[in-house]
Amino acid sequence: MNWKRWGGLVIVLLIGFGAYRIWLLSEAALMPSTDGEIAAIRAISAAQDEEAFFRPANQPHKLQPSNPLNNVYFGDLHIHTSISSDAYLFGNRLGMDAAYQFAKGETGVTLRTGEYTEISRPLDFAALTDHAETFGRRSACESPDASDAARAACNKLEVASLIGFLQLRQRAQQRPPVRPIEVFNDNPKLERAYAAATWQQVQEVANRHYEPGRFTTFAAYEYSPAMPDRGKNHRNIFFRGNNVPKYAVSSFDAISEIELWQQLEATCTAECQFLTIPHNMNKTWGLAFAGKTIDGAAYSEEDWKLRERNEPLVEVFQVKGSSECSVMFGAGDEECGFEQFLLPCEQGQETSCLSTTSMARDGLRIGLELQHEIGVNPLEFGMVGSTDTHNSNPGDTEEWDYRGATKFASSPAARRMSPDNVTGIRNNNPGGLAAVWASENTREALFDAMRRKEVYATSGTRIVLRMFAGFALPADIAETADLTAAYEQGTPMGGRLSASSAGDNAMSLFVWAAQDPISAPLARVQIVKGWIENGESREAVYDVACGGSALNTTTAKCAPNGATVDLADCSWDTTAGAADLRVRWTDPDFDPAEDAFYYARVVQNPTCRWTTYDSLRLGRTPPADSHATVTEMAWGSPVWVKTDRSMVKAM
Repeated sequence: MNWKRWGGLVIVLLIGFGAYRIWLLSEAALMPSTDGEIAAIRAISAAQDEEAFFRPANQPHKLQPSNPLNNVYFGDLHIHTSISSDAYLFGNRLGMDAAYQFAKGETGVTLRTGEYTEISRPLDFAALTDHAETFGRRSACESPDASDAARAACNKLEVASLIGFLQLRQRAQQRPPVRPIEVFNDNPKLERAYAAATWQQVQEVANRHYEPGRFTTFAAYEYSPAMPDRGKNHRNIFFRGNNVPKYAVSSFDAISEIELWQQLEATCTAECQFLTIPHNMNKTWGLAFAGKTIDGAAYSEEDWKLRERNEPLVEVFQVKGSSECSVMFGAGDEECGFEQFLLPCEQGQETSCLSTTSMARDGLRIGLELQHEIGVNPLEFGMVGSTDTHNSNPGDTEEWDYRGATKFASSPAARRMSPDNVTGIRNNNPGGLAAVWASENTREALFDAMRRKEVYATSGTRIVLRMFAGFALPADIAETADLTAAYEQGTPMGGRLSASSAGDNAMSLFVWAAQDPISAPLARVQIVKGWIENGESREAVYDVACGGSALNTTTAKCAPNGATVDLADCSWDTTAGAADLRVRWTDPDFDPAEDAFYYARVVQNPTCRWTTYDSLRLGRTPPADSHATVTEMAWGSPVWVKTDRSMVKAM
């Protein structure tokens, strides 16, 4: 082992841990310390006017029979409960059972702040992704064998459960071989046993709530290495079934994603299958697609192939904003300004800013470049959304029901809307959803669909989106919506096509989008294309279908459809836009000599942003520092076109 390498990493981590500790202390200051303070906060919540705006009625769950042409299933793949120490710190005392019951629509949740939250419709699937780094901590602290010193350290859970952990890591001279719970006087076997017991509990609760055909759960967790200034080079890990490793590989075991994948491949054997999904690429300080690890080591060709094998998807949208693209990097489409969380890095700035290697579209372009360099595209990923809620309320993505994601730090509405809120909550949003096209609602079918990338992301509403690509799609497929022909003569989102099969035909795409039945109509469908031309990656965005307006064939842009929102009660316009948009689009600039990718993006008519709903609750004017409305979106996974040269290199 290269201890010099790890020693340098410790120095970097010390800086990050120190900043994180200061942040935790500032967050802890927001936590009420007495029953009287909690009662006062609940009284503030009770004074909110929850009838001050329009909201549609909640909908029941609708079972879908098995379908060889696939159904769409909506779920949340990024959820924290009270066993995540940061969620516990924020005041969450709701465990795994409560989260699953919420996801199934069996019950709403009254937060400790007094705000009530409920899901608009049950989810089809959910995965609880609590931080593996704190597995076992709670149960170890409650053990009768814990020392007096350990009990004193554990008492910090009530105010700042991670501070003791961070202080320990600050003292570390080298990477600890196992999680340092510090309850059993450095007894690694007991520490590992308590962490493994929590991992076993995660599996047991998931199995208890799994209802094949109605509601699917996965054994899952989050891998969360620490970074300076609250950076996030984190990943969620999912398993196909009950064959899983004996312990959850965390950042105590694997400091980089390379080691994570290596250890997962070594421990997930026989019938065990896994995949990983990174999130918050916008907060990775450029590491998301830079080709280097958290400790600065450059990816080798084998490392890239390791990534290709194990990471088929990215989480492109969640509470901390969009990681698709940014107008601030010169993207020509205004939709890249949607729910941005950070400003671009200034010269010399390395953290707390947006880097050019942090966004998904940049990653897709880098993947095309790597295809030319190493003969394989390790960044051939699909896209999903999720919430990253820390309130045990998965899938609660409606703008009108947003209560923040961190209990006391972001609730009630008066705190969210306070101009001096230290959490900067108004940059956040309710989060997104993962949509999966699968034949049935089971672990195996959903996991396999995620593996093949026949998935898409939404910013929270349940827009339905399908895309197929091919060189011989029927000319009338937009009218017939013949899905059998679409599968037989093309490939769905997430697939590959060989340019050599094009013949004299150009690339055509069939896109079918339908509005969420309890949200606003659709404004337009777009195609995002990236390609390699003369050795350089390029991109273009085309409007291909317009809801209630005309397409300017010269500019390839939809004219505004005139949709409005009544900010007095947040009712939206039902007369403009479209409930259903179908289009067969042919790339006017297709070149079979160029590697390329294509993905669909759907833009919904405007509705109120959560800040406007909160303003109505409080009887205030919407704040000037936030958008009053939001145009919800859906992002499809790409289809890739491979040239003969690329296909040969990949073999």
